[in-house]
Amino acid sequence: MAAPEMRDPIESGCPDGFQYMHPVMRRNYGLWAYHEDPRPGVLVHVSKTGEKIWTVRAGTQRILDVFTLRKLMDIGDTYGDGYVHFTIRSNIEFQVADGAKVEPLVKALEDAGFPVGGTRNSVTSLSHTQGWLHCDIPGTDASGVVKSMMDELLPEFKAWNMPNRVHITTSCCQINCGGQGDIAINVQHVKPPKINHALVGNVCERPSVVARCPVAAIRPAMVDGKPSLEVDEKKCICCGACYPPCPPMQINDHQYTQLAIWIGGNHSNARGKPTFQRLVAAGIPNNPPRWPEATAIVKKILECYKAGAKDWERINEWVERIGWPRFFEVTGLPFTKYHIDNWRGARANLNSSTHIRF
Repeated sequence: MAAPEMRDPIESGCPDGFQYMHPVMRRNYGLWAYHEDPRPGVLVHVSKTGEKIWTVRAGTQRILDVFTLRKLMDIGDTYGDGYVHFTIRSNIEFQVADGAKVEPLVKALEDAGFPVGGTRNSVTSLSHTQGWLHCDIPGTDASGVVKSMMDELLPEFKAWNMPNRVHITTSCCQINCGGQGDIAINVQHVKPPKINHALVGNVCERPSVVARCPVAAIRPAMVDGKPSLEVDEKKCICCGACYPPCPPMQINDHQYTQLAIWIGGNHSNARGKPTFQRLVAAGIPNNPPRWPEATAIVKKILECYKAGAKDWERINEWVERIGWPRFFEVTGLPFTKYHIDNWRGARANLNSSTHIRF
């Protein structure tokens, strides 16, 4: 028997995804007629040819060790058809062509500790970056925030209780990663970096560090006769962009690295234009390993949203309907000076309101 022909290496981009697809998906590519939701975490797609394929979605802890991966693959080989893919929110999806395999597959996943859900009007798994695993500038470990927060939100992941889908995202720093989400948990550094001047000259390429600062707050300096850098603290926005090219400019601090929660981010849809996130809570302790303060605020926002929103309203649509003053009243979150839009372009933003004109 001839050896299987190996695919040619691809120098850039991803390999052809069709080779990893379920045969039913390959045969019906571009021919799908509709899909249905038989139960939370399960989808069935029906093609124009009459063929069906079921998808079972299960949540994972995001950072997977080899033993967990082998367990998931064994479940897919035993109860499924051996075809899986991962979603952007770290869920694993198994595809099967026989509806009779769905319930045994769901039971096997649940018994192994992988909750099935995350479809339709549920709280999906948090999307996030890798945090302390491989990033050079993290202020926190987004993976840990996801694990601790989803442990608390598990019932909402496995059910259809929300008015509409809820996308939650986290980021490890203020400037690199993260994304548009109904709720976003982001890091905020509140103090400029601490500079170890003795190391800067030997470790840092100073022109690169100066160029890296987005607000031109860094400039070369001589300290104790050695080449170093200095920060104009009046300009500094505490973003941490200087830390990766210059580790002696340490930005992380257990006291001054905090979390902030933003809500209302949404891509455009049939009902409205894209919306930006708005700050609703700041100065939240970056408190590993369970981050109880941030989790409590997110749960309170979701509780109020579930109680007050109309069917199919996203979080941004709910807030726009009731108004921001009412949002802060029902959630009990304090309104502070940090919620006031006072940046240099605020004049245009405020003039777009029906309440303020100048």
